[in-house]
Amino acid sequence: MIRVISKVREMQGASVAARARGQEVVLVPTMGFLHDGHRELLRRGRALGDLLVLSVFVNPAQFGPKEDLGAYPRDLEGDLKMAAEEGVDIAFVPTAGEMYPEGYQSYVDVEELSRHLCGASRPGHFRGVATVVLKLLNTVLPHKAVFGRKDFQQLRVIERMVEDLDMPVEIIGVETVREGDGLAMSSRNSYLSADERRAASVIPAALKEAREAAAGGERDCRVIVEKVKKIIEKERLAVIDYIKVSSGATLEEIDRIEGDALLFLAVKIGRARLIDNLRLA
Repeated sequence: MIRVISKVREMQGASVAARARGQEVVLVPTMGFLHDGHRELLRRGRALGDLLVLSVFVNPAQFGPKEDLGAYPRDLEGDLKMAAEEGVDIAFVPTAGEMYPEGYQSYVDVEELSRHLCGASRPGHFRGVATVVLKLLNTVLPHKAVFGRKDFQQLRVIERMVEDLDMPVEIIGVETVREGDGLAMSSRNSYLSADERRAASVIPAALKEAREAAAGGERDCRVIVEKVKKIIEKERLAVIDYIKVSSGATLEEIDRIEGDALLFLAVKIGRARLIDNLRLA
């Protein structure tokens, strides 16, 4: 039976008690509307420790004024069902008022890593991400926390914050889980109509082209970006936000593939803004 907790102090108390018993606490933070990608995170978390905590919180601090906070898909009953299937011990499900009580004014800004890619397209987004993750880590007090690599920039921002602030938690990254046609699983995929879902297959097709170009010896990032761009632009429903090849360490855009390099893209199809990445070297 999953224990559902909505209060910060109660969650902290449960974790302190577990730690006192010598248990390893593992956190899987989510915004809910769980899918099989989240299931993989929960399975990894279950294997890593003794007390598995799933957090479900749609964080208003990471949404811009014209973004989809109100429309973001929610299904707490379904989330708790999946959590039970995967052996979750505690579901931490706070309200916005619990996380950001009246008078709240403290935020975390991971400056350099937040400037690039989605940070340029969504000002303030990673300020909200870093803040809520710090609060979740301080509330759940985990030994380990598990995140997906689909949101690679988010993962790097969190890793940097944890390192910079000397936090005693290990951040675990899990590879992206994909649909049958290669599209990365995402809660926002639910926004797609049947036609839009078919159009979204252009994203894995473009990543495949980039993978093959890099494997064939192409090292000029502009050439790879152009190959990807041409494929996506053929789809009339797809609107490119960005396509970049960047350093995996700094997220700064690079000209040539030399060492750690990833292709990053964000594409809008209908109401859905879909992101993905591919390691090139």
